Amino acid sequence: MNRRVRRKVARKNKGNVVQSSFPEDQDEVLDLEPQRQGFVDWKCLPDDTVIQLLSCLSYQDRASLSSTCKTWRSLGSSLCLWSSLDLRSHRFDAGMASSLAPRCVHLQKLRFRGAESADAIIHLRARNLRELSGDYCRKITDATLSVIVARHELLESLQLGPDFCERISSDAIKAIAHCCPKLNKLRLSGIRDVNADAINALAKHCPKLTDIGFIDCLNVDEVALGNVLSVRFLSVAGTSSMKWGVVSHLWHKLPNLIGLDVSRTDVGPSALLRMLSLSQNLRVLIALNCPILEEDTSFSASKYKNKLLISLRTDIFKGLASLLFDNTRRGNNVFLDWRTSKNNDKDLNEIIPWLEWMLSHTLLRSAESPQQGLDSFWVEQGGALLLSLMQSSQEDVQERAATGLATFVVIDDENASIDCGRAEAVMRDGGIRLLLGLAKSWREGLQSEAAKAIANLSVNANVAKAVAEEGGIQILAGLARSMNKLVAEEAAGGLWNLSVGEEHKGAIAEAGGIQALVDLIFKWSSSGDGVLERAAGALANLAADDKCSTEVALAGGVHALVMLARNCKFEGVQEQVALLFIIWVPSSSVAKIFEAVLFGR
Repeated sequence: MNRRVRRKVARKNKGNVVQSSFPEDQDEVLDLEPQRQGFVDWKCLPDDTVIQLLSCLSYQDRASLSSTCKTWRSLGSSLCLWSSLDLRSHRFDAGMASSLAPRCVHLQKLRFRGAESADAIIHLRARNLRELSGDYCRKITDATLSVIVARHELLESLQLGPDFCERISSDAIKAIAHCCPKLNKLRLSGIRDVNADAINALAKHCPKLTDIGFIDCLNVDEVALGNVLSVRFLSVAGTSSMKWGVVSHLWHKLPNLIGLDVSRTDVGPSALLRMLSLSQNLRVLIALNCPILEEDTSFSASKYKNKLLISLRTDIFKGLASLLFDNTRRGNNVFLDWRTSKNNDKDLNEIIPWLEWMLSHTLLRSAESPQQGLDSFWVEQGGALLLSLMQSSQEDVQERAATGLATFVVIDDENASIDCGRAEAVMRDGGIRLLLGLAKSWREGLQSEAAKAIANLSVNANVAKAVAEEGGIQILAGLARSMNKLVAEEAAGGLWNLSVGEEHKGAIAEAGGIQALVDLIFKWSSSGDGVLERAAGALANLAADDKCSTEVALAGGVHALVMLARNCKFEGVQEQVALLFIIWVPSSSVAKIFEAVLFGR
């Protein structure tokens, strides 16, 4: 579960203009008014330029822009724009899938959310699909997953998680093995029982399977995993009931194994030492947050050259630098340095994406389930690791890293309490600028998670000041206008927390934040308790300032307030509405607006 802080009450203290465009010819191509250097004629833009422009937009904006004229409608249907789809922020059902199907002939990568979306996937008729990734998969059944893989036999990557896939069993895994012979990556979370038959089926029918993750599972057959000779990367992070004696005697014989993740398990020192000493090709072993291992203060893996052990007791950045560059003085940007280097080590080129993915997953899980004794790790290494992972080339790693930052600073969600030491450590390491950079991405998943992190960190006054100085208020005000409810909700949360500071209220108003917050209430009046609470909370804080109070009223805040009071029964929203009433009652100018709205005067 992702953690978000709820902000409480702020106390009240005493260029060039682009004109509207219009149809210019029979093709309905839109021209702009003259600029300094003449006309901008959109008809003259090369097709490649338009397609590149469309590729940088969200799917909603892409569809809107494609509807402006016949030419752009045709270009907007170009197959190259539909090789990848991220539908997590949209309601994706059978009807929507059928409407998208003509454009998805060459779809290769799809991200979805929830069981309803999973049921709709087959209606896309995307027989060339190569990568499939889903979250919120608790209600996905064996039957649904079996039908999906039967229709997409070219699948090379299947990832479901990080929440638990409670209704998926070994039967579905066997179906995956039989239907997807080209599979090379399989990562599943929260399976109750992964039995020998299922794993042996993968070993027999998926000869290219090199990356396996059975994460947070209740039971996994260790002996059968020793039969998957093709595996190069293996994760059983968070999986309980592992027989580590069996693991240490079998898995070191896997001929191609170079990366192993046993984080958040009860693995002990003896099993790890055996794997490190006997596994010939093993190069990275991740064992973060393993209580039994950490109790043994004498444990050390330093004598195993060219093998990296990542644990709470090791200097992770030093180890990574040694692995990647044979140089321990590379600093905290070791992943970024590697991507910009010209190293041609094939193994390392495969290890880095896997390592980033596994670290981001384990750090987020650890942040979601806070434990005593991890404070020094978070301040000294954990926060810096998350910031480094935010610069990954993998979008899902960036998202998890931002979510991890939003989560690990929180002490108490309800009372808006965060760990100031952790928050300021993020600020000192340049985290605010990195987060704002992600918030400006065109990818809505990154926008949402970055805005959430900025919101939580901004509870700290020093961080809030840094956010404002880096232009964060303008960015959040822009995101609050998003058509994506999740993005708008997190942005409103950021403005809510920033509006507590008297010095930020004027800047929020100048950035158009007040109008954006009022518009949010009307836009999501019937379907967004979370976004309504955050927008109303921010407006309540802003209304405590005399100048902003009048602006809120003039922007339509009174109408929005009355509508919420009449129609929204959510307790958090009602609390903020009541606060706004209390603030506004003494104001005679606002009182007149109230009378006009309530009594139609």
